[in-house]
Amino acid sequence: MRFEPPLLPGVLKRRYKRFLADVEIAGRGVVTMHCANTGAMLGCDTPGSPVWFSTSSRTQRKYAHTLEIVETEAGNRIGVNTARANAVVAEALAAGRIPELLTSCFRREVPVPARPRSSSHGRFDFGLYQTDTKEDPVAYVEVKSVTLARGCLGAFPDAVSERARRHVEALACCVAIGYRSVLLYCVPHTGIRRVTPADDIDPQYGAALRRAADAGVEVIAYGCTVSPREITLDRALAVLL
Repeated sequence: MRFEPPLLPGVLKRRYKRFLADVEIAGRGVVTMHCANTGAMLGCDTPGSPVWFSTSSRTQRKYAHTLEIVETEAGNRIGVNTARANAVVAEALAAGRIPELLTSCFRREVPVPARPRSSSHGRFDFGLYQTDTKEDPVAYVEVKSVTLARGCLGAFPDAVSERARRHVEALACCVAIGYRSVLLYCVPHTGIRRVTPADDIDPQYGAALRRAADAGVEVIAYGCTVSPREITLDRALAVLL
């Protein structure tokens, strides 16, 4: 996924109120910008970190800029805008860069199939199809963005997430009624080599994930190239459950 135009640099002063960040820009001083990340951003919000940001042409936005990439003290780059993950995965699916998910057609934001004893339907990030028809997908895929690193080990989530837990439970329900279900960790962190559930942060999520995997949900992870010009899904990572 290329950034057009390329991102501009700055220095992080602080991230606060969950969706805001103050960034010092050369020649402009400190500018407040949007931070599209609902997590705790552990290890991604150190004051003084080099960052890169995008600029929107939409005049109705309160904050014209969005924080996109943070560089750690070790020199690793992290794509902190979690709203980008699905676009990165969609590009990889279209290019056939995920061997486990080769498909002739996919759609985004597909409804969760009706499940017995459940009134919660919701949507998964992707449905994979054999042909461009209105038939049910051959697989459902839910994407989660991993930015928390403990050494080379990535951990998810970085804050308690009931929503993430519900998603893995919904994937398990889909397996139970005959569908293929896949949880894909998109890892826009150049220092991460393996991924595991963050049991110390959200033990209920970790337990739900292992139950889902035992029930047949496939859990895979892919790392990314991260630069001010692009974020590209390009390598498989090990998943430790």
